[in-house]
Amino acid sequence: MAAASMSKHRHKGDGEAGVRKRILKAAFAAFTRGGYAPTSMLEIATRSRVSKRELYRLVGNKQEMLIACISERAKRLDVPADLPVLRDRGILEWVLGSFGANLLREVSDPTVIAVFRLAIAEAVQAPEVARALNSIGRETRRAALRKIMAEAQASGLLTGRPAELAEQFFGLLWRDLMVSLLLGVAERPNPREIAGRARSAAAAFLQLHPVPSARQLPDGSRQ
Repeated sequence: MAAASMSKHRHKGDGEAGVRKRILKAAFAAFTRGGYAPTSMLEIATRSRVSKRELYRLVGNKQEMLIACISERAKRLDVPADLPVLRDRGILEWVLGSFGANLLREVSDPTVIAVFRLAIAEAVQAPEVARALNSIGRETRRAALRKIMAEAQASGLLTGRPAELAEQFFGLLWRDLMVSLLLGVAERPNPREIAGRARSAAAAFLQLHPVPSARQLPDGSRQ
């Protein structure tokens, strides 16, 4: 009875959004420390100081918690709503550099690297971790970059398939950094290094894709 009263009081003080955030933080800590499959709902409830009933009501089961943890980070990788119109190659280079810097900053965060390591470690025993990371986290960034490439193509600044262009830019941006971070043999780049790597990737990408010889205008004519 006392525990239920304390839990009710915490809800009033924190609000459900605050309690949910605390649950997800506790779940993520438990997943990365002890593994996804071995972690029990009771352990997460204990870490987050709520009952199992509240756990299911506010977040859901263990897989839903995992999806929520990944989704919260994935939101940061969406293309900004105020993306400038891609009128020329200079703007395109700036947009690619900005997108690349944001991607490097978010994905190289130690908590995100921990999710990738978790997915690799649990690939056999709990493949749903890798599936969630791929469909929510990785696909979010792919879709965002494909959108930029498609808009550049529609503006006559690039030729090629947006999906292939996006994958090429990813390759230039990351090179072997992701593998090195996962292995723990490289440190997370600092803000200056991130900005420099993103600018270099954008410049190299545009060098590989010169201005189309005949640029199609919005009205369908060519110049």
